[in-house]
Amino acid sequence: MYRDPSPQECVLGRVNVEESSEVNSTLSGDAFLDKIEEALEALDAQRHLNMFIHAVPEEIRTDAERRVPELSGHEGPLSGSLIAVKDNINVQGMPATCGSHILEGYHSPYDATVINRIRNAGGFIFGKTNLDEFAMGSSNEYSYYGPVRNPVNPEYVPGGSSGGSAAAVRTGVVDMALGSETGGSVRQPAAFCGVVGLKPTYGRVSRYGLVAFASSFDQIAPFGRRVSDVARLLGVIAGRDERDSTSIDTEVPEYLTDPVDTVDNWKIGIPVQYFAEGLDPEIEDRIRAAADWLQGQGAEVVEVDLPHTEYAIATYYILTTAEASSNLARYDGMRYGYREDVPDLEETYRGTRSNGFGPEVKRRIMLGTYVLSAGYYEAYYSKAQKVRRLIKEDYDTVFEDVDVLISPTTPTTAFPLESKTAEPLQMYLSDIYTVSANLTGIPAISIPAGHSSEGLPIGLQIMAPHFEEETIFRLAEYIERNWQPDGE
Repeated sequence: MYRDPSPQECVLGRVNVEESSEVNSTLSGDAFLDKIEEALEALDAQRHLNMFIHAVPEEIRTDAERRVPELSGHEGPLSGSLIAVKDNINVQGMPATCGSHILEGYHSPYDATVINRIRNAGGFIFGKTNLDEFAMGSSNEYSYYGPVRNPVNPEYVPGGSSGGSAAAVRTGVVDMALGSETGGSVRQPAAFCGVVGLKPTYGRVSRYGLVAFASSFDQIAPFGRRVSDVARLLGVIAGRDERDSTSIDTEVPEYLTDPVDTVDNWKIGIPVQYFAEGLDPEIEDRIRAAADWLQGQGAEVVEVDLPHTEYAIATYYILTTAEASSNLARYDGMRYGYREDVPDLEETYRGTRSNGFGPEVKRRIMLGTYVLSAGYYEAYYSKAQKVRRLIKEDYDTVFEDVDVLISPTTPTTAFPLESKTAEPLQMYLSDIYTVSANLTGIPAISIPAGHSSEGLPIGLQIMAPHFEEETIFRLAEYIERNWQPDGE
């Protein structure tokens, strides 16, 4: 079991995340129960990080004991692995709060498709992780259940909206975790916490059981401490699901069965727009150092142009808020969740939604309703859809010439708690390098690229054409195995 970081290691960012979470495919019942106890001890030691909304030791022990006969001798790809699940993904019998007061007390009556697939592969659901309310945020400070703290330095944010899942992996409480991606909500916290996080191609993973934020963007996405962990988890959860009409019926490869030993003949693009004003110089130096190292290893590295990148943030926030305003209309206090029970129907709606939603969710609902309203639809929403197509065409054109793109994952390292909550536009710019992959539907990964001078993790992003996750895994694993970003 991955050891608990000491408080000193958390502050200095010296936790060793190089250890793989590969597990014995025939983990014995006693060994599995011992692993559960170690995980619970680790969870107790890290309670101050506020990573979990629901992880009750008695429930976890009972469920583990029930699963022992089933797991004994099981040789599935996730046998004995502990998996944390973001609390906007449904697990039967567990809360599904989405980090919101409006769903407080609600328990899911069914399992998401990804949960069934994880259990069939021998994985164990350890608990539900904290998140920005309804996955709307870049810092994990917008949860009704309080902010998550970064395990590397608890005075800093872990990234959002899947910060709880990233932190749970970083601390070693679990082997892997699920988050969700709408505009960088897995890659950004992966970068801030120093773990691996992948956004799959839109349609690669079933969204059945994922609470919707922006349906044409959302994807369930895996975290791990190593690239191989993420590849294993994606291999389990990916594939067509008849209950999700947006899931694609295309073959799911056996990821990383053939790692690369050389990057000769690889052509790697560096988007010039990703190295503009606002990028932390230390991050720029680190990503350019990675590009230089890859070129020294035999790859051809070239600069590429993505001319519509400057419109990505505006396009993303117009379209996602529009979809969110529609998706969140169902939370009205009538059927489930929080309700302001007053005699007047209109006042019930108003009170329920005003007091049930937090400030960021209300801000996005209002923005979305505005851009969809009469007189503004054409000026905002319709125009944003056209720009989304232009951004996609930029990437289609670039990928005719290069195999992958590499870039920073984020413009800065993790920032202090409460430093941006009063400035939502500054918070939104944290997603500047991640939203394009969601706008276009392409896969992208963030892998650790060492640390800043303050000991905070830096993330390197790799993007590839649709359904080329295997290409991403091969290059990411090659970098992970061979490059020493901190010169260690």
